[in-house]
Amino acid sequence: MSGFGRGLIMKNHSKRNALALAACLAATPVFVSADGKWGEDDQLGAANLMTTERIKAATGLVTEGKVYSLGMEVGPDTPAFPPRSLSVTILQPGQNGNSGLGENNFTYNDDIFMGWLGIGSQIDGLGHSGIDHVYYGGRTYDDFAPASGLTELGLNNLPGLVGRGVMLDMTRHFGTEMVEEGVAYTEEDIKAAADAQSVDLREGDVVLFHSNWMDLLDGDNADPARFAAAEPGVGVSGAEYLADIGVMAVGADTWGMEVVPAEEEGQAFRAHQILQPENGIYILENMDTRELAADGVNEFLFVLGQARIEGSVQMIINPIAIR
Repeated sequence: MSGFGRGLIMKNHSKRNALALAACLAATPVFVSADGKWGEDDQLGAANLMTTERIKAATGLVTEGKVYSLGMEVGPDTPAFPPRSLSVTILQPGQNGNSGLGENNFTYNDDIFMGWLGIGSQIDGLGHSGIDHVYYGGRTYDDFAPASGLTELGLNNLPGLVGRGVMLDMTRHFGTEMVEEGVAYTEEDIKAAADAQSVDLREGDVVLFHSNWMDLLDGDNADPARFAAAEPGVGVSGAEYLADIGVMAVGADTWGMEVVPAEEEGQAFRAHQILQPENGIYILENMDTRELAADGVNEFLFVLGQARIEGSVQMIINPIAIR
């Protein structure tokens, strides 16, 4: 087992901790459709906030036309939450021993993808995170999650995400080149970072956090083992604050978006639970925010069009920020 897997199991996934977490959350209400605001059959969650008015307003943020790719390159060596992995096989189907198709000798390469869709830069759909097998809208595991694919909450239902993006530079907030693992972004931190950048967070926003954690993958002092073992990220009060604002999605330049190890021993991915089953907010992981930070970009037009594979829980993505 990798250090990534061992670290997470030791800190967040031991049987004892899991039992304690289940007991703690047994009394925690699971909000149906974010307090019922979109109805009990809703499958889009905070994507309902993607109104024509907000989209048109977000296009006004484009003043230079510069495009930023937020997706990282993904390969077989990309650190991933265990046991996730991927591989690609290149084939020339039906072309062995011949010159291809037609008199013009058309030849081509195809690729077979074998792997997990929640790897590298990814979106977590609303069918991903639950509380004791209860998911967004009060759905239970048996209601919608057979092995053949989600029957509800699949990412095939999501048309994409477009809106105002805000990037909060947490290296600037904490006065460091890279935020250290285990540092939680609290409500107070998020408010202070936004204030320092003279941006306000609004309903329907896509909020991204920059810690410079991606430098551990390809920077001058790369340390993939450290990248995968823990991370800075959104804390419990930070997640609750963002949910109160009513943001559409929360993302970060780390593999899990939220702080690891958790702020409270025995808890596992509590911010995921606050954002997803309780409030219907999408999660974006491994967002490469370095170029945005280098250019001092605070807000931008955010555009995401994920593959709409029927019944999918997560998806590898390459969102675009346009300033």
